[in-house]
Amino acid sequence: MIPTDPEARDALAGEYVLGTLEAREAAEVARALPRDPALAEAVARWEARLAPLTAIAAGEAPPPDLWGRIEAALDPPAPRRARPAWRWLGDPWRIGALGAGTVAAGLAALLLLRPAPAPQLMTVLLTDRDAPAWLVQADAQAIRLASLNTRAPPPDRVLELWALPQGATAPTSLGLIPADGRITVRPATIRPQPGMLIEITLEPPGGSPIGRPTGPIQFIGRLAPAVGG
Repeated sequence: MIPTDPEARDALAGEYVLGTLEAREAAEVARALPRDPALAEAVARWEARLAPLTAIAAGEAPPPDLWGRIEAALDPPAPRRARPAWRWLGDPWRIGALGAGTVAAGLAALLLLRPAPAPQLMTVLLTDRDAPAWLVQADAQAIRLASLNTRAPPPDRVLELWALPQGATAPTSLGLIPADGRITVRPATIRPQPGMLIEITLEPPGGSPIGRPTGPIQFIGRLAPAVGG
């Protein structure tokens, strides 16, 4: 599975560091690292390139009851010997406990069976020297862009953000990028999805006057699921 072509190996190393490989592929890369110096060197280069991401990635604590829910699902209580119904009906407090237990079981089922949140998507837009320039994060509702040490455009130009879903014939403008390099967009006509291209072009003041890019593409990347984040 590990390619011998230098460019393909470098691309694989980048996906490994980003965490966008499937679990089986990531495990194979991890096994190959000790005996493949070229692959290990490529992984080290990508780790150095993407080190700035750790400065902006906010930590997120799991819900406090997560481990209890997992333990309850994996290790259910041992079954007890059935008792005659009349023994329970004779004690009102047992009836109340039974009702409360039913409600609790229903709530637990809702928590464990509710759909998992949609996967986060991301891409890193690189400079012409393969240095990380922009981080793009997206979910089902929004696309977020953050600068990773990008130079400001010329005084007579602005940077405009675009999205091109797979199958679309023209990109959709997501707006002009502010001077601080951060923008959150909730597009109404498109939905972030894996494979969507994200582009940044150089445009005249006020943005493209024709609804599609007029200037050169400065940065480009494709959204992919952020696996194992």
